[in-house]
Amino acid sequence: MEIIENALKEGRTALSEYESKVLLASYQIPVTREMLVGTSDELISATNEIGYPVVIKACSPEISHKTEKGLIRIDIRNDDEALQAYDDITAGMSGSKGDVLVQEMVKGKRELVIGLIRDPQFGPCVMFGLGGIFTEILKDVSFRLAPLEERDALEMMGEIKAHKILDAVRGMEPADRGTLAEMLINVGKIGLENDAIKEIDINPVIISGSRPIAADALVVLQSAT
Repeated sequence: MEIIENALKEGRTALSEYESKVLLASYQIPVTREMLVGTSDELISATNEIGYPVVIKACSPEISHKTEKGLIRIDIRNDDEALQAYDDITAGMSGSKGDVLVQEMVKGKRELVIGLIRDPQFGPCVMFGLGGIFTEILKDVSFRLAPLEERDALEMMGEIKAHKILDAVRGMEPADRGTLAEMLINVGKIGLENDAIKEIDINPVIISGSRPIAADALVVLQSAT
């Protein structure tokens, strides 16, 4: 894929969040509506097109831990807040190459993680589990070797300890397991069809109503063999 080829030619080991989501979307994986901006005028144009509230983030392949570095602002509700967030984030990027990403604010109390690692022996392995801040703390995940069938994906959902989070709970709709299964299957396809991809981390996948949406993503690259 051209995005991957260009990144490798530039000597990069990762795609930016925006590039990662373009790749995911090309495999029919639902992602947030978002726009890259490089000036304050472009910022206001983007916020008006997407509609408040929005999330504003640094977007650079050189920056992977945006939250820890204070490079994300959420629930931005007007132009003044957007311009202040833009100034803060561009100042905090400290000369890193990249732009600023404006994306829709996806609301949902349930967060999942979908990922892929390329095992040296077995090849692409797909991961599913509890996402957000709990991913590294609880390590509640399930794995399958790609390629996946729908049965495999549904089994993965049932294997995590927190599987009831996908049910109708506390007034929330049941998560759309069919779409989640397609996302898992298609992440496996991405790994099988792109040897240069070493890892994929889609975290969080927010359940908005019943619909899962990839709110953040990172694709790690390796030189194609």
